[in-house]
Formats: sequence, structure tokens, C-alpha cells
Amino acid sequence: MSTNKKFPLILITPCVQKRGAEFSDCSTNISDQYPGALLTAGGVPWILPCIPNRDMVREAVAACDGVLFTGGEDISPKLYGGTLTEALQKTLVPAEPQRDLMELMLLEETCARKKPLLAICRGHQLLNVAFGGTLFVDIASQRPDSLNHSRLDLKNKIVHEARLAPDSQMHRIFQSDTIGVNSSHHQAIKRLAKPFRATAKSSDGIIEAIELKPGEQGLFPYLSSVQFHPERLYARHPEFVTFFRDFVDACRR
Repeated sequence: MSTNKKFPLILITPCVQKRGAEFSDCSTNISDQYPGALLTAGGVPWILPCIPNRDMVREAVAACDGVLFTGGEDISPKLYGGTLTEALQKTLVPAEPQRDLMELMLLEETCARKKPLLAICRGHQLLNVAFGGTLFVDIASQRPDSLNHSRLDLKNKIVHEARLAPDSQMHRIFQSDTIGVNSSHHQAIKRLAKPFRATAKSSDGIIEAIELKPGEQGLFPYLSSVQFHPERLYARHPEFVTFFRDFVDACRR
């Protein structure tokens, strides 16, 4: 366990970059917005290499005070079943099996060692898949009546509202029935895994946040999981600093 609880040590998952800046081999890549948000909220970020080594993952989780799963590449559809049509296959960002495997190991260890967890975008989706849920492979194709959730032109801007469940952790944090969120994803939770409940939804029904159901709190001492990207909003919208601070405070405890 880390010794300085005043500034909890928080493990962060990275993306995989096929060609790094220094060499042409596979490299670690992560937006500074993630560690920046944690630092602002009082945490110390620790970026974990994307290497699926069980001993490394186990020791890292033992040493940290909390874990942050970040956004990034699409998860391999093999992990949540179903045969894809050719049209759906073309919508996929190529999966990174190395990252999928490492993060599944990390999630298992985080649950086993009862560490607080914050999951964002891809991390939110991976959490659902790991516990038996499924995903919309491509929202625009499978839910043509939905909002445009792939607003890559407005990554750090509010683009739509999400309604919060009144008895939820999200409602406690934001002290509001609705929040404005950004939206830069083409996949989302389809069938929600059994341990979770949806606590925020956009007007088209897409799940924007989940938390543990009553009776499932033993899985994690703290869980916050969102589809949007709060790390891109905290600099302009102080309510998202509060969101990260709630997680960091849980890691400190």
C-alpha cells in the first residue's frame, strides 16, 4: 500500500500507439488531461505500461490506492459475442488485444484487492463487458434514431444533457437532476451487466453512467463509471473537478 494517504497514488491505463516518437515500435500513449484532472483533485497519477504481465499488474494494484481506466481504442467484439456484419466491421477502430488483456487482468486484480475504480469511455465499456454485458458496436448504425454521440469536433465542449437518477452517486456529486456532457464515442453499453444500474442517460436512452446495484457494493469499495470524458471538461467546468475529487477522496480513505 502507498504510505502517503494525503496524496493517494492512482494507477492509470494508457492507450497503445503502434509507432512511438522515439522508435518505430509499439509505445504507450495517454492524454495529459487524465493525470492533470487527478492532480487538480489531489491525487498522484501513475501510468501503467500496457504489458499484460500478471505479476506486474498484481504488484501495481497492491501498491496503488485507486485505479482509473481511460478511453481509447474499440474493445475487441470477440469479448462480448455476436457475429458482425461487414458494414459493422468497417465501423470498428482496430482493437488492441494487448490492451484488452492487460486491462482485464487489471480489473480482476482491482476487484480482488478492493480498490476504488473510476472508468471513463472505453473503461466504462470494458467494465460492462467484463461482467457479462454487451455493447452497441456502432450507435449510428444500430440506433439511427439516436443523438450524434461522435462529436469529435467538440471533444472539450458540452454537447448534450444527461439526466441523473435522483438516488444515485452522480446526483450526490453534482447536486442536480441533469448535467451537460461532451460526447466523442461511437459505441455504448447495450445490455447492462447484472451488478450495475444505469444512473445517467441521454435523451435517446444511451447510458452515460453506471454504478453498483444495492447488494453489489462488495465488488468495489467505490465505483464511478461514465461514457463521457470529464477529464476534457474539468478545466472549464468546476463541477467536474468535484467529480474527480470524489474519486480521489475515496482513494485517500
